[in-house]
Amino acid sequence: MDTEALRELLTRLQDGSLKLDEAVESLSGMSFEELGYAKLDHRRRMRTGYPEVIYGEGKTPEQGAAIFSGLAQKGDVVLCTRASGEMAAAIKSLVPEAVYHEQCRVVGFNRRAPAGKGLVAVLCAGTSDLPVAQEAAVVCEAFGSRVERVYDVGVAGIHRLFTHSKVIQEAQAIVAVAGMEGALASVVAGLVDVPVIAVPTSVGYGASFGGVAALLGMLNSCATGVAVVNIDNGFGAGVMADMINRQSDRKSAAGLNG
Repeated sequence: MDTEALRELLTRLQDGSLKLDEAVESLSGMSFEELGYAKLDHRRRMRTGYPEVIYGEGKTPEQGAAIFSGLAQKGDVVLCTRASGEMAAAIKSLVPEAVYHEQCRVVGFNRRAPAGKGLVAVLCAGTSDLPVAQEAAVVCEAFGSRVERVYDVGVAGIHRLFTHSKVIQEAQAIVAVAGMEGALASVVAGLVDVPVIAVPTSVGYGASFGGVAALLGMLNSCATGVAVVNIDNGFGAGVMADMINRQSDRKSAAGLNG
């Protein structure tokens, strides 16, 4: 339950369309739900603005499906990242409306249509970085941001990036995904006045050390406005970009109303 749903429930209680006992029953299960192997945090979105998200790796398909189903019963948005095809099938058997984004291994369920507010640009250096970039994009869209994907614009052919200058200039936040030496984030940050969230990927030959070289390159960026998430962490980048986009949208709305 998020703040909007809570407000709706209390409004119904106030106008008499909902009985007190029904409201108490609705609120009593909001803290967490015990499954034995997991505690479902139904109140997280109310506290933080974002619901609990399932990390699929390490869980059995049955566990992932039960957790997903439990969250879907009381929440509007449910995501499971790093889900195998077998786990996705188990989830869909319990929640048929769930959608599996196979390339980035994310299972999503959204009871309400995404708002599509603001603009987040998700860039990736090469096609090999697509799974991580897609994870960021899918997550960002699930939480309500409008996303433009700009793929295969790495520094080896930097002229390809410049053909998308309109998109990156209009974005409220930018996610830059790159492996190898991870230079894309620095280049982009030198062109814009908004935050750039750099995502190093584990793409590269031996000396890339599974993404450590890209991570260090991004951490040592000489461009301002670059923040770095963990290797292959498209999810973290997607949430951060959506959070920045929300703040920008709120400020714009406040300016219009003021």
